[in-house]
Amino acid sequence: MSPKNVSSDGRGAGNGLLTPGRIVVAVIAVLAIVFICVNTGDVTIRVIIPTVTMPLWLALLGVFLAGLVCGGYVFRRRNK
Repeated sequence: MSPKNVSSDGRGAGNGLLTPGRIVVAVIAVLAIVFICVNTGDVTIRVIIPTVTMPLWLALLGVFLAGLVCGGYVFRRRNK
């Protein structure tokens, strides 16, 4: 039988602070924040029944935060 991991430092391919997945997520988050910051005009949004007028950046920020919460819920790690 041969060992599965023979590296002496104990770090595997997916360990560490800067994994490819974390870098991609960070880049997407920065691009989303820049997009939110440059869209500052007022918009009228229909939220189910009422019509609301608000700055576009506030609406985009709300959707961004809702996406973070939903993504965090769906992809959270479960300890068994």
